[in-house]
Formats: sequence, C-alpha cells, structure tokens
Amino acid sequence: MANESRLVYEVMRELGKHGAAYRCNSGSVPLPNGKRFNGMPKGFADVMVILPEGRAAFIECKVPGGKSSPEQERFITKMRKLGARAGVARSVDDAARICGIEREDHNGD
Repeated sequence: MANESRLVYEVMRELGKHGAAYRCNSGSVPLPNGKRFNGMPKGFADVMVILPEGRAAFIECKVPGGKSSPEQERFITKMRKLGARAGVARSVDDAARICGIEREDHNGD
C-alpha cells in the first residue's frame, strides 16, 4: 500500500464484506457560519466496524513505520477493556485478524 488513505480504503472494502464499516474522522472543522463541527474525539480509530451479532471492532490503520499516538493507544486499550476488538493494522490481513475474520481470497495484503 502506498499510503495510509489507501490502506483505510482497502480495509473498509474488505471489512464491509463481513459487517458495516465506517470511516471515522477526529478533530474539528470550521463551518460556513463560523462555528466548528467536532468529529470523533482525538485518538478515535480510523475505521469502526459492526460485525454480526453486534460485535464492534476499531481499526487504527498505519503504514509500515507509522506510529500510533498516545491518544490512539489509549483508545485501543479502552475499547479492548470494554470488550470490543481493537488494534493497529498495517495491512488488510492485520485488520481481518483484529476482527476475528478469516479471509478466503487474498494475496497477502
């Protein structure tokens, strides 16, 4: 994968075959009316997945050599403590493993 955005896209495409995958953006953006829209809190995972039977998974996508922030690590730890699957994925295979999904057709992504 060339960059993190591409990895996020590929992860969402694969995990969407097994549940509902959503891209999550953190931070805030200015609105035309001068107010700010606040997205997810700092550290929230790149991808949130709802799997069969209501299981939740949170995937932080990082390219090889990319490092997660302390906020991202705290978020992953909190989600795991709450019973969700969560982790850092450097490939589509990593993301599938985090979610407990066995991929049938893949080329080692």
